[in-house]
Amino acid sequence: MAEIEVRLVDVTKRFGDFVAVDAINLEVRNGEFFSLLGPSGCGKTTTLRMIGGFEEPTHGLIELSGQDVTWLPPYRRNVNTVFQNYALFPHLTLGENIAFGLRRRNVKADEIKKRVADALELVQLTGYEDRKPGQISGGQAQRVALARALINRPAVLLLDEPLGALDLKLRKQMQVELKRIQQEVGITFIYVTHDQEEAMTMSDRIAVMNKGHYEQLAGPAELYERPKTRFVAGFLGVSNLLPVKADGNADAHAVLRLPDGTAARAPRALMNGHTGPVALGVRPEKIRLKAPADEVGGQYNRLEGVVRDASYIGVSTQYIVELRDQRRITVFEQNVERATKAELWAPGEKVVMTWLPEHSFVVPDEGVVEQVGIAAVE
Repeated sequence: MAEIEVRLVDVTKRFGDFVAVDAINLEVRNGEFFSLLGPSGCGKTTTLRMIGGFEEPTHGLIELSGQDVTWLPPYRRNVNTVFQNYALFPHLTLGENIAFGLRRRNVKADEIKKRVADALELVQLTGYEDRKPGQISGGQAQRVALARALINRPAVLLLDEPLGALDLKLRKQMQVELKRIQQEVGITFIYVTHDQEEAMTMSDRIAVMNKGHYEQLAGPAELYERPKTRFVAGFLGVSNLLPVKADGNADAHAVLRLPDGTAARAPRALMNGHTGPVALGVRPEKIRLKAPADEVGGQYNRLEGVVRDASYIGVSTQYIVELRDQRRITVFEQNVERATKAELWAPGEKVVMTWLPEHSFVVPDEGVVEQVGIAAVE
């Protein structure tokens, strides 16, 4: 098992009466790409700043490589930080910007030259050392800031939404580059973002934060396929959530009854710990649409509805399907078999929605809207 590089024990941060971070306990493994994901104001950046020493905790313990650094200033911690504002010195060349930290530590000139060359090669900017920051693009500036942070060989690199200022296409390219660089250098990365796709693309594990604490900590696939709360289910993509009541078991499945009496199934193991009302969840892309007359195998969950909206978006079509009780379900259907607009399900058509019980998940029912996420229909 990998050793723990960063450990937070009951870390709390208050600003007056406001609790920004609420008694977080967290362990980040050596060599891991770890992300803190959540909306604005959830405490993710404050947590990162406390790890870096830019904020002092109100209470708790922070360890780096087994050393208590809770009250040490940033310059005495073996960490470096890359911010959204790269803060390159405009009057220095890129090579001088990258070498800045080494010169302050009085590293020998030959060693500086070699390490700057290695850093530029790592970020694929060999030959750019004599250019000034005003002569390069935003994506290249981000790479220079990364090289400057890595050249000091920190145990941990902290990244506070470093891609936020880039356009969408460049941001996606840099996600791949960041992951490549992290794997090459083997340094622990702790990354802060509000972009769920960004976190899932790069991270080994993600802590999904909300209101000063994290609601779930797991790998990207587990967070998406098996969210444990409504917040996690809605923040990572789109989820259809339906209120249900447990109604016994069938083999390895729990039988769940919808308000209209329809039965659906979910893996029985997912019911562990849920003693109150629950909601049955299914992701839009897991659902298949069929005509009412089509045969549906007994192994599938089955819901009847009426198409209310169809939006053709190229790679897939988004449908809004209304159930008998006026609840609405979002369905994403790949445009493979029904490839043209004329072949789409039309508003007003009756359909049957089917999905495998294994594609269901269960979360506590907190009485909020039934369909949550970036494409929510109120």
